[in-house]
Amino acid sequence: MESRICFSIFRGRGDEIKVAPLSFSEYFSVFNGSKQEAMEEYLTFGGLPKIATMRGNEEKMKYLQTLFKKTYITDILERYKIKNEEELEELINILASSIGGLINPNKLVKTFKSVKNVSISPNTLSFYLEILQEVFMVEKSIRYDIKGKKYIDTPAKYYFADLGLRNARINFRQYEVTHLMENLIYNELRVRELFVDAGVVVVNTKDEEGKSQRKQLEVDFVCNQGSKRCYIQSALRLPNEEKREQELRSLMNISDNFQKFIITEDPIKRYQDENGVVFMNIYEFLLDKESLKV
Repeated sequence: MESRICFSIFRGRGDEIKVAPLSFSEYFSVFNGSKQEAMEEYLTFGGLPKIATMRGNEEKMKYLQTLFKKTYITDILERYKIKNEEELEELINILASSIGGLINPNKLVKTFKSVKNVSISPNTLSFYLEILQEVFMVEKSIRYDIKGKKYIDTPAKYYFADLGLRNARINFRQYEVTHLMENLIYNELRVRELFVDAGVVVVNTKDEEGKSQRKQLEVDFVCNQGSKRCYIQSALRLPNEEKREQELRSLMNISDNFQKFIITEDPIKRYQDENGVVFMNIYEFLLDKESLKV
């Protein structure tokens, strides 16, 4: 199993050392090709160190699928004495197909019942989710009400620690760059030791009949490190002004003065708009460790 964490015990004290997969910049430093080619490879096969030494796609796919099944799943079943393997694997499939989506154990109960005709309790699903976090397969991003300054524990978002393992789980079928890029940005933020929440901005609007209603706007990432904070939107493409305004809307409804960013795959040169929002290309963000400083 790829090393994810180890403990050093000395006179009753424990030190925790987390070992993450290669970041994109680390992967690119040993990749023989362009940034674009490296990105395609990284989004597909992830950053486990052994992957960087392999050349054939079939070899990489077989390695990741075997690692997931023979090591991760087997280890989880044995360590936590789980008897319902099918339920656990179905939950992993749901998470793998829902990157950036909101996951609610109570709603998942209905999904298991309607789709699989399986009765499972919310507590069991919550337990499985905790296990997947403990083995460093996924990380949980809790929703944070920016205006109300409070956390919303359910539903939450889950991101895979390694995209190659995520893709292997669903047999490399769902290659949705929008969601993969969001997961990639999340992982990079965590590598930079930022605490990352999923932001919510509640605004008052009017429906088509003119009636007042409250609407929740999403901010992909609320990043905290001590007293420092920034807000980040992941936008694969900004093809027109309408899309640009859509990505800006939630950020513009945040009243504090913390820095705001929009990261896109569009080949743009970094700039700051009239509202102080910084737009940057995904490669600048990933390859420049100082990219979030203004």
